[in-house]
Amino acid sequence: MEFCDKCGTLMRPVKEDNTTILKCPNCNYQSKNNNINQKISSKIKHNPLEATIPVFDKKTATLPIMKHTCPECNNSTVFWWTRQTRSSDEPETRFYKCTKCNHTWREYS
Repeated sequence: MEFCDKCGTLMRPVKEDNTTILKCPNCNYQSKNNNINQKISSKIKHNPLEATIPVFDKKTATLPIMKHTCPECNNSTVFWWTRQTRSSDEPETRFYKCTKCNHTWREYS
């Protein structure tokens, strides 16, 4: 990577007469060093243990938990979430899922 001696712009490689030269895109200044046989490359080494994707169990939930009685097993803790299932001028629908038996039900406001 070279910069133009006249205006300081980054020089770009240009092919002319089967050779590659560095030329300024602003002022057309050509570099005195016209032998450009350099290859730009980089290698990134990854640790295979760091690149693993975490797999979560299907029972793992990221929903909030509250105290509410399950109608199936009488468990006292449930996951809950809300969705707008009807028109926007009506209240949201609350969904519950039991933390013990995974029974899911809804309540309307």
